[in-house]
Amino acid sequence: MPLPLRIVFLGSDPIALPMLDWLLGEGSAIAQLTAIFTQPDRPVGRGQRITANAIKTWALSNGLPVFQPEKLTQDIRLQLSGLNADVGLVMAYGHILSDDFIATPHFGMINLHASLLPKYRGASPIQTAIANGEYETGVSLMRIVRKLDAGPVADVEHVRIEKLDTALDIEAKLAAACVPLVMRTLPKLCDGSLIFTPQDDAQATFCRKLVKDDGTLDFSAPASELAARINGLFPWPACSVEIAGQPVKIGLAEALDQKVSGKSGEIVQAEGDLLVLATGKENLKLLKLQRPGGKMLTTAEFLRGFHVAVGTIIPSRQTPLLVDKQPFRAAKKL
Repeated sequence: MPLPLRIVFLGSDPIALPMLDWLLGEGSAIAQLTAIFTQPDRPVGRGQRITANAIKTWALSNGLPVFQPEKLTQDIRLQLSGLNADVGLVMAYGHILSDDFIATPHFGMINLHASLLPKYRGASPIQTAIANGEYETGVSLMRIVRKLDAGPVADVEHVRIEKLDTALDIEAKLAAACVPLVMRTLPKLCDGSLIFTPQDDAQATFCRKLVKDDGTLDFSAPASELAARINGLFPWPACSVEIAGQPVKIGLAEALDQKVSGKSGEIVQAEGDLLVLATGKENLKLLKLQRPGGKMLTTAEFLRGFHVAVGTIIPSRQTPLLVDKQPFRAAKKL
C-alpha cells in the first residue's frame, strides 16, 4: 500500500498532541490524518462548565472532522467505515472498542500505551510506574485486542525516570517519545514488515484508575518508597498529610542517604530550606508543599509562612495498593 496512510486518531488526552502535530506537519508524507474520535465535552472545574478536551480543540483548530460519540454504536462504526481509513491510531481514548469496530480500518487498530508492556497494563501506567520505584518506562505500540492492554507489541520507545521526576515530567517525556515510535513503525505497517510479538502474560502487572484516597502516606515505609509515591502521584491525586493539625499537600520529595534519627513520621529538621522527617528506613526530605488555597511552594518559601516544630509527628495513614499481578476489580489495600 502506498504512503501516506489514511489515519483516524482516537484519543482524549493531551499526551497525544506532540505526535498529532508531527503527523500533520513533518509526518504528512507518511500519514494523512482524516478525522479525530474523542470523548464528548464534559463538565470541568468548580463551576462544572461544559468544556471541550484538548484533543478536540486541537482538531478543530486544524480543520479536522471531530466525532464525539457517547457510545460506539453500529451507526458510529458505519461512520468510521465511511472514512475509508487504512488504520486507527489509538491513545488514551476512554472507550472499549468492539471487535467489529477494531476491524473496520484496513490494518485494524493499533494502540500507544504509556508503559513498557506487559508491565502496567491499565488506567494509570505513568503515575504507577513512578510510584512503584521504576527507573525506566516508555511507550509501547501494540495491536488492540479485547483483553486489557494484552495485544501483541511491535515496538517500544524507552524513557528514563530521573530521581525527581513527577508524573507531569514523565508524561511530557512520553508525549515526545511517541513521535520517533510512530515515525519508524508506520512505514513498516504499510509495507508489511512490522512484526507484532505476543506479550508474556506471566510478566504482566496491572494498575487502576487513581482516586483521591490514593494520596496517603505510611511513614513506616522506606523513604525511597515514600518519595516515589509522592512524585508519582503529583499533580493528581497528590499526596497530602496533616502537619500541626492542618492539611498540607506535598508536591516533591527526595529520599536522603542518612540514618533514621527519630520515630516514623517525626520532623527531625525544619529550618531554611530543610524539612526532613524520619521514616521506616532513612530520612525523607520534602521539597515542595502547599497549604489549602495556596500555591505550591519550595520548602524555604513554605517554612517562612508556616511554623513547623522539630519533633512534630506527621500521622501515617494506610496506603492503597496501586499495582497488582491481577486486573483490579475494585481498589485494593495493603
